[in-house]
Amino acid sequence: MRYLSTRNKSVRFSAADAITLGLARDGGLFVPEILPRLTLNSIKSMCDMSYQQRTVYVMSPFLDDFTASEIGTFASKAYSSTSFDVPEIAPIRAVDDATFFLELWHGPTSAFKDMALQMLPHLLTASLTKKAEKKDVCILVATSGDTGKAALEGFKNVDRTKILVFYPRDGVSDVQKLQMVTQNGDNVGVCAVEGNFDDAQNGVKEIFSDEALREELAAKGYFLSSANSINWGRLLPQIVYYISAYCDLVKTKRIAAGDSVNVCVPTGNFGNILAAYYAKAMGLPIAKLICASNSNNVLTDFINTGTYNRNREFFTTISPSMDILISSNLERLLFEFSGKDDSETRRYMEQLNKSGSYTVGPIVKKRLDEHFWGGYCDDVKTKLVIEAVYQKYNYLIDPHTAVGYDVLNHYRHDTGDTAPAVIASTASPYKFCDSVLSALGEKTDESGLALIDRLAALTGTTPPRPLTELKNKKVRFSQSTPKEEMKQIVEGFLK
Repeated sequence: MRYLSTRNKSVRFSAADAITLGLARDGGLFVPEILPRLTLNSIKSMCDMSYQQRTVYVMSPFLDDFTASEIGTFASKAYSSTSFDVPEIAPIRAVDDATFFLELWHGPTSAFKDMALQMLPHLLTASLTKKAEKKDVCILVATSGDTGKAALEGFKNVDRTKILVFYPRDGVSDVQKLQMVTQNGDNVGVCAVEGNFDDAQNGVKEIFSDEALREELAAKGYFLSSANSINWGRLLPQIVYYISAYCDLVKTKRIAAGDSVNVCVPTGNFGNILAAYYAKAMGLPIAKLICASNSNNVLTDFINTGTYNRNREFFTTISPSMDILISSNLERLLFEFSGKDDSETRRYMEQLNKSGSYTVGPIVKKRLDEHFWGGYCDDVKTKLVIEAVYQKYNYLIDPHTAVGYDVLNHYRHDTGDTAPAVIASTASPYKFCDSVLSALGEKTDESGLALIDRLAALTGTTPPRPLTELKNKKVRFSQSTPKEEMKQIVEGFLK
């Protein structure tokens, strides 16, 4: 399997190259040259497999640098009983005959990012060996909340790596912030950025494209890579859980093999729903991909109009992991929908960088309409949905998942399509105790950690152990920086 850059498809890269580099030198994102095909028989054969075995089955064709045995070892370590609190790893929870929550938050940081970031360190360190890379790697991460902690946890004390995470100072929940600033590990660093997630993400991208800095770090024995979903090694493991969810629906006789399902994903950076698209393109029977946004509804407008326009008001919401106006992974979809036309993709990205907007051509728009439907949900409605789902089903969901549930209901109402649907449940409700308690009519005048106990007492549910353990951890990182000085933070981290 070879990999191309979305901005220059003339050069082929190995899987190890794509994972090690993270971002192409031309600024493009790595994509597979072709997609493996899933047959109905192969889907049926996976129904009786464990999650770890399904991971090997799905990922092996993408990773021909690695043996099945190596990938199996990575999967066993990544999705172990010591890291995940349920044997299914990514279980399906039905609330009615046609609505299923795919719980992606049973890992060590209680968010869906664990599904990929427990695997990526194994892929990256093995890739370094296969490439005979002599320099160590520094992982740079911009996070809107969950990626940062999941990456820190995945890479802590991993040989030949350092990891530095930037997060928006006022754009994450109390629990998300505590998870990051209390992180243990000798090779980790955390810094707040005085701005929003897009500021942090743009700062990281600029650092990656800084040739002088790259030479400076190389002289120190380092090169840069990414653990954001721009890294193919981050995105690939996400394809697995959509295929696994379908297999579980077949195995439990919720659907018959070959039946189509819809998939609804709350998303900001577009990586999670892009993984679902790749699963569909491989042959998984997904009918419609429903893209759910919060008030930062740039993706909703893009899907509906074909114009991507980030020149709009930015909202800080109760679903902060979706507070994004520049959805980096959309570039991969544009490349696919334009027929792998790198010049067209490059033109869109240049227009976005120059003016903040672009409008896709009729072929791309036609494919968008075929595969995607977009909607959004504001904070007021999000809280109403959290309460309604709890009252109706005795099931607790976080604000991001609530956005997905509401948008799915709008899709069903507007289209009349009541086919079985899987909603990606992206975080434990305990990561957003203040918003969830407020939605349930409770006061939230205490710290995030005190609210964990209150939510548990109110609902009779058990909070994830990694979150309750935050009470005993000391803050290690308190640094904050203007977005213009992120480069200096990197230089200081690798001095």
